[in-house]
Amino acid sequence: MPDRAPQPVDRQLPTEEARDLVALVRDIVQREIAPHAAEQEDAGHFPREVFSLLSESGLLGLPYDSEFGGGDQPYEVYLQVLEELAAARLTVGLGVSVHSLACHALAGYGTKQQQADHLPAMLGGGLLGAYCLSEPAAGSDAASLRTKAVREGDDWVITGTKAWITHGGIADFYTVLARTGGEGARGITAFLVPGDAEGLSAAAPEKKMGMKGSPTAQLHFDGVRVPDSRRLGEEGQGFAIALSALDSGRLGIAACAIGVAQAALDEAVAYATGRQQFGRPIADFQGLRFMLADMATQIEAGRALYLSAARLRDAGRPFSKEAAMAKLFCTDAAMKVTIDAVQVLGGYGYTADFPVERLMREAKVLQIVEGTNQIQRMVVARHLAGPETR
Repeated sequence: MPDRAPQPVDRQLPTEEARDLVALVRDIVQREIAPHAAEQEDAGHFPREVFSLLSESGLLGLPYDSEFGGGDQPYEVYLQVLEELAAARLTVGLGVSVHSLACHALAGYGTKQQQADHLPAMLGGGLLGAYCLSEPAAGSDAASLRTKAVREGDDWVITGTKAWITHGGIADFYTVLARTGGEGARGITAFLVPGDAEGLSAAAPEKKMGMKGSPTAQLHFDGVRVPDSRRLGEEGQGFAIALSALDSGRLGIAACAIGVAQAALDEAVAYATGRQQFGRPIADFQGLRFMLADMATQIEAGRALYLSAARLRDAGRPFSKEAAMAKLFCTDAAMKVTIDAVQVLGGYGYTADFPVERLMREAKVLQIVEGTNQIQRMVVARHLAGPETR
């Protein structure tokens, strides 16, 4: 079968600098990420060297202030960079999104001194972050978390277990939400915990369906002591900080989902135009052409939705409902598009010799992380009809 190289996405970018950034990302993708993605995912290899390169290239802090090493880029640009990375390898795209999420509390709620002390290394100094909200018994109901932080003089002592932590055990820093007060959302506070803190340990990584190169693990806090200077925001403000981070993080997941879907469509088109049956390419058959058309339409609709939400964020307008819509629609679209891509390839699509089976397995997790799609529907419905009556 002849190779049909996919055409780059025709992106509408606001500045020449943004176009240069996307060109840089595409160059890194072609040289350093895509050629090794399948082999490294199969081997469960985490590409720390790629994250170091992204940091050196100024791509780990794009949406943050240049005063502390960020890229001063709008979310409209940052998310399209994520999409490009995720299309090449979701472990990288999602990893950048998680790192950005881990920087959010300090960048948005830290003091100037805290930001000056920590943000430069986090945004451009080669460090890698993780975000610690979920627990074994507190997933969708995050406000019921049980990890505790107890004040002892000028320190806080953190005890408990966090679950489903991307980069768990390998991150250089963790943004941790812990209970410092009473029950419910108002008793939670955010902390910045070093990855090598005494008393902090990680369980063995989870054995996952996909994203085998991205470690996901429980973290155990056994009397981890951090100074009050690493408390982020006010006592009891942690849950509000977490929710604001998740609104932005959901847009990151939406962009990653569209990247995965775009990669699957590119593979399906290449196969369909090269595979001959009954004396002609299978792309000539109307049933399959319609599948490709539907896949492309879902991708374009998802991309437009996440970019619309990003532009609201960039304009300083409320975007929580739109972020939930984007996460919901884009991840459901990615699941459908990747399943259809496997179908287009037929038996070959079900084998590891072609990337679409990996893309299908990876798409599934995007419907779950950073708020399941059932939670996204609840968020949207609350904006439409108000809180549920009890």
